Amino acid sequence: MEKNRLEAFSDGVLAIIITIMVLELKLPHVVVHASHSAKLADLESLFPVFLSYVLSFVYVGIYWNNHHHMFHCTKQVAGCILWANLHLLFWLSLFPFTTSWMGENDFASTPTAVYGFVLLMAALAYLLLQRTIMAHQGSGSLLARAVGKDWKGKLSAVGYLVAIPLAFVSPWISGALYVAVALWWLIPDCRIERLVNREPE
Repeated sequence: MEKNRLEAFSDGVLAIIITIMVLELKLPHVVVHASHSAKLADLESLFPVFLSYVLSFVYVGIYWNNHHHMFHCTKQVAGCILWANLHLLFWLSLFPFTTSWMGENDFASTPTAVYGFVLLMAALAYLLLQRTIMAHQGSGSLLARAVGKDWKGKLSAVGYLVAIPLAFVSPWISGALYVAVALWWLIPDCRIERLVNREPE
């Protein structure tokens, strides 16, 4: 099967996820008096919500970027790949809910832990999708050669696994771990690009 519909559908879902997240950025409820004018200070209550939105926006961007690279070196898809991709999109679709819950509650322990759980499940779903594609294409495929043992993906999952219980000790430490993993993925990963450029036309 051709991969075009899978990529188009995935791009659409990710665009909707970002749209829902930004719609959760509600204006602050300020009692307006005749002498009151809009001030930046009115937005202080939105700071945790905005922080959680920025973090989730970065994560969605990371998944979109990596998803694009992964399917760039995927020639065709099978039913198992379609289902693995839907599994990943399911966990990513929970980002708006957990993002809003964590931000609205000022990074309280339980919402922060649940946010980490969704990050963990999305990471595992991505690894599963990656393995499903490699199993379908064979061990000598471009993706298999580029990814190798994928320590980066596995260590990211370990980071989330550590951060989840830490949320009940200090939500800010958990948040720092989520940010650290995101920053790690923001560093350009050129494994696939290097191999693609070496491939003959």
